[in-house]
Amino acid sequence: MEQTLFFIVAFLAVASAFYFVFARNPIYSILSLIVTMFSIAGLYVLLNAQFLGIVQIIVYAGAIMVLFLYILMMLNLNKADESKKHNALKFIGVFAGGILLVGILGAFRGVKENILAGDQIDYTVGLTKNLGRLLFNQYVLPFEFASILILAGIVGAVLIGKRDL
Repeated sequence: MEQTLFFIVAFLAVASAFYFVFARNPIYSILSLIVTMFSIAGLYVLLNAQFLGIVQIIVYAGAIMVLFLYILMMLNLNKADESKKHNALKFIGVFAGGILLVGILGAFRGVKENILAGDQIDYTVGLTKNLGRLLFNQYVLPFEFASILILAGIVGAVLIGKRDL
């Protein structure tokens, strides 16, 4: 059941990624990228990394994609404004894609089937509870330094923004 669900979500991610690349309308392209980001978040959840799935939805599918849609609608791109792509650029793109395919196939050449047995898999690796326990026990000092740095950045941004008033 879990493997079937994984393949369905993975197919949805790959199909929406292909539609993102080949769509003529930029709005549809960005909306398919949002579907891709949600599908990747679903894959994270299926791999027992719930925290990464939620962060994927909040950061990428939420904030960045809304920003892309806003900028795209603000620019109001027309087909008349687009320049024609030269054949040399198309050839370079196909060549780069072929090199990437050869690299991926070379990486998979040494992969063996069933590397891990089912009893060797630790299903508690990606849980948020374990991440929080590790973050607040072993890495509490770097976590606090990061929070102070973020707070200083927020205060600095507010001071720079209010200086003109």
